[in-house]
Amino acid sequence: MLRVLERVAGASTGLVGRRSISKRLRSNGAEIFKGVSCVAEYWLEATERIMDDLDGIVEQKLKGAVLLLQDEAYQWWLTVREGTQADRLTWDFFKATFQGKYVGASYVDTRRKEFLNLTQGNKTVAEYEAEFLRPSRYACWIVATEYECCVLFKDGLPDELHVMIASQRERDFMTLVEKAKITEDVKPSERQNREKDRGRNKRDFGPSSYFGGPM
Repeated sequence: MLRVLERVAGASTGLVGRRSISKRLRSNGAEIFKGVSCVAEYWLEATERIMDDLDGIVEQKLKGAVLLLQDEAYQWWLTVREGTQADRLTWDFFKATFQGKYVGASYVDTRRKEFLNLTQGNKTVAEYEAEFLRPSRYACWIVATEYECCVLFKDGLPDELHVMIASQRERDFMTLVEKAKITEDVKPSERQNREKDRGRNKRDFGPSSYFGGPM
């Protein structure tokens, strides 16, 4: 009788634990995933980031992610789990299997092309940096070193900003980004100073200056 009660209590505790994990994830913005490939990569990134931010969840990433699967995605995982040895069912295994299922070759190729053609455009340097880092994982063989990453990032900057930092052959990516941000902040003040100088020159060389000053 005692053993029966212990099993019931254990099952009850496990159920409460699963509900607690699921509740904490959802309350912190984690989304349910039902098997839609176009959002798979972003769902995985967002879910892992949320779990990393929650104390006590890091060791339970696999359990937390599975609790967010529904419909076709959950049925897919059941099939994977049934054909896999228990000791292989880890978070890293889940990520690799998930990406193999929902992040196909065409998706990766599209992200790679976006990365190679990315420019700052009208974005701030900080916004450009965020967009640059997101798809860079799909072209790691092209930017195998930080220096190559710096070169590609610098090539995407506007001409004016690129010229101002081109002479700095920076090999540390974060240092390059910080220099670009500083240069970006300096540009408006320099432009204002030039406009003030032009205005001052117009006043100094106005019509009256050609006739020896005011009559």
